[in-house]
Amino acid sequence: MAIEYLKRGKPEAERSEDDAKVRSIVEGTLHEIETRGDAAVRELSEKFDNYAPPSFRLSPSEIEALMNQVSPRDMADIKFAQEQVRKFAQAQRDSMLDIEVETLPGVILGHKNIPVQSVGCYVPGGKFPMVASAHMSVATASVAKVPRIVAATPPFKGAPNPAVIAAMHLGGAHEIYVLGGIQAVGAMAIGTETIDPVHMLVGPGNAFVAEAKRQLFGRVGIDLFAGPTETMVIADETVDAEMCATDLLGQAEHGYNSPAVLVTNSRKLATETLAEIDRLLEILPTAETAAKSWEDYGEVVLCDSYEEMLAVADDIASEHVQVMTDRDDWFLENMTCYGALFLGARTNVANGDKVIGTNHTLPTKKAGRYTGGLWVGKFLKTHSYQKVLTDEAAAEIGAYCSRLCMLEGFVGHAEQANIRVRRYGGGNVPYGEAAE
Repeated sequence: MAIEYLKRGKPEAERSEDDAKVRSIVEGTLHEIETRGDAAVRELSEKFDNYAPPSFRLSPSEIEALMNQVSPRDMADIKFAQEQVRKFAQAQRDSMLDIEVETLPGVILGHKNIPVQSVGCYVPGGKFPMVASAHMSVATASVAKVPRIVAATPPFKGAPNPAVIAAMHLGGAHEIYVLGGIQAVGAMAIGTETIDPVHMLVGPGNAFVAEAKRQLFGRVGIDLFAGPTETMVIADETVDAEMCATDLLGQAEHGYNSPAVLVTNSRKLATETLAEIDRLLEILPTAETAAKSWEDYGEVVLCDSYEEMLAVADDIASEHVQVMTDRDDWFLENMTCYGALFLGARTNVANGDKVIGTNHTLPTKKAGRYTGGLWVGKFLKTHSYQKVLTDEAAAEIGAYCSRLCMLEGFVGHAEQANIRVRRYGGGNVPYGEAAE
């Protein structure tokens, strides 16, 4: 393989060093929340957001007042986006069936899909008010029929953001807290004097939020590792540099550590995209953030063939993958590691982020190798059950069970089976022998 990097980001060692610093800060902060509860949460909110209201939870009247500040057009747009998200989430939910089968005469096995009983939905919003994140977590949890949906978002410029609060409320949140960062996910997962803990945390966030979720996993469930945004553009000469540069910088503006990677088999497109990025950074209003991200985390990978492009893409396992080639469906058929695919020049990652209906909470840091993104199924637990309806079935399965328990040396286990063979066998199934 002749893969050439025309631009590289920060070395892996430096990225690991950054991660280690984040881990240490998060560990200390979560310990403070666990030992000092509301007092720690209040201090953290004052320190990082300069925000310390009498109560971090919004009352119904406060929610109503904030929603009244949202313009009719913005409210209509929020409702349209939520309708698309709900529609797709409901179609996904409808694909998940409870089952019950008779595997042997008189032996019934089944499973039920049961909603997680409480979730904490984190909606980022310190730098940009992430209205869409409320649809993705809160509305999707609502489709799954989660009975207690808690939502938290940081203040925006010192106050709750009306559009984000409206999206949370319309999405179906039962409790809304104006809290950000580690203090928000820590309070929801650990619980404080005034916040009951949840069973699961979901939603994207910065490196600190993602690491807090990672450290809290086990105490609570999490959706997935959803850290700083990543984007990849897979392109050939069917598109131009302006399109590629726009799609790369459109995601790089998320934060200072948002990887953006171009994978192409065209040297011409690669070099022209590098030049176009420089041009756009002169005029993009969010250029300060996007430029830092591009400098430290931007990459351009030149490949010889589509097969090499596929191999590079699967190895990187990017969160968002924009495919603009003469064989988009070939990538759909063959790619195995990614968050979500955006196929063809007519669509783009922003569609998925804001409105089209697929979920934008997606795996980062190569987590796409073992999980997909947030979806209605993440809020459901598949629980199995069994029933034995006849004496014959109890005796037959019991005989097999007894011998297999003894094979492992579990005498007590075997006796659980033996007592059923004795009680229900009625002489039809010889003790210690399988039925033919």
